[in-house]
Amino acid sequence: MSRAVLSLGSNLGDRLAYLRIALDIVGPALVAVSSVYETKPWGVEDQPDFLNAVCLVDDPARDHWAWLATAQAAEKAAGRVRELRWGPRTLDVDVVTVDAVVSDDPRLLLPHPGTPDRASVLIPWLEIEPDAVLLGRGPVADLLRARPEDDKAGVVLRPDLRLR
Repeated sequence: MSRAVLSLGSNLGDRLAYLRIALDIVGPALVAVSSVYETKPWGVEDQPDFLNAVCLVDDPARDHWAWLATAQAAEKAAGRVRELRWGPRTLDVDVVTVDAVVSDDPRLLLPHPGTPDRASVLIPWLEIEPDAVLLGRGPVADLLRARPEDDKAGVVLRPDLRLR
């Protein structure tokens, strides 16, 4: 093991700097990172817009639990406070998938169950891995095609913002 896909999001403070914290935490395991996209909030809609990105990481020494610990360490480094589910946050790092791992443990559901419904994850993931497949769900490109057009249109490329 272990190659993983991580989704990154921030909608408080210096959003771009918080996304960079996540990349700093994964360090040399970083294989690729998408462009930055701006999206409307989901779930709780009365909050600032998000910056989102997806990164591919690979480290044979880390299993899926280690990737969860890495994600949580990045959120902690960004001062994340969990007050409201789907509420505003300095940094959100979700473990989308790790190799062929399936987990129904409530602390780490894999593949991440929200992935097929989130153009904010699918679009940046396809940018860096055009042939991506979500275990048990099929090609990511097919999942994206199944999303409503307004959902896809709400994921706006921010070419003025760069993570690397």
